Amino acid sequence: MSSKNVGKKLVGVWNTKTIVAVAIGAALFGVLMNYGGIPVFTNTSLTTAMVVPVVVGAMYGALPAAVAAGVGNVIADLIGGWGLWFDWSIGNFCAALFVGFGAYVLMSKFSTKNVILYVVLCVLGNGLAFGVVTPILTAIFYGSELNVTFLQAIYGSLSNILVEVVVGLPVLYLLSKRTAAHSNLEEE
Repeated sequence: MSSKNVGKKLVGVWNTKTIVAVAIGAALFGVLMNYGGIPVFTNTSLTTAMVVPVVVGAMYGALPAAVAAGVGNVIADLIGGWGLWFDWSIGNFCAALFVGFGAYVLMSKFSTKNVILYVVLCVLGNGLAFGVVTPILTAIFYGSELNVTFLQAIYGSLSNILVEVVVGLPVLYLLSKRTAAHSNLEEE
């Protein structure tokens, strides 16, 4: 994989279509964070919102997925009336960067190797985002009790990974089949 190819997968192609998809993704993420989940811990849910960065990442790249999740978390905070929790917004941005990259790679070729890479990136992204980034930012921004933040991070990460893998993989498989059906390329 060339560095130009990796850069494209990370940054994505930004045009009007991408911006509209990111805006719709952010709005959908915000709504699903509030109304599309099952509570698993204090202010933490098993939420269908985590499919949004999977789809946006698969179609447009890692950065568009991250922006949709980060802005979507801000929208969720505003809809929910919880106040703004930028530590979690940045955490969702970071997690979606990994997930979006994995989804974009998986869309290039739906293979066992790429599925494994996608799952590893989901675990790594959520672990880093919510096990490291969010707790550090919580301490810096809010001076909050880190024990609760770490428990939220564990439950949130496991919930996110579950949705991204159990729901995300079938969605990615269907998207890859749809994309292949609409192209003139044949696999040799």
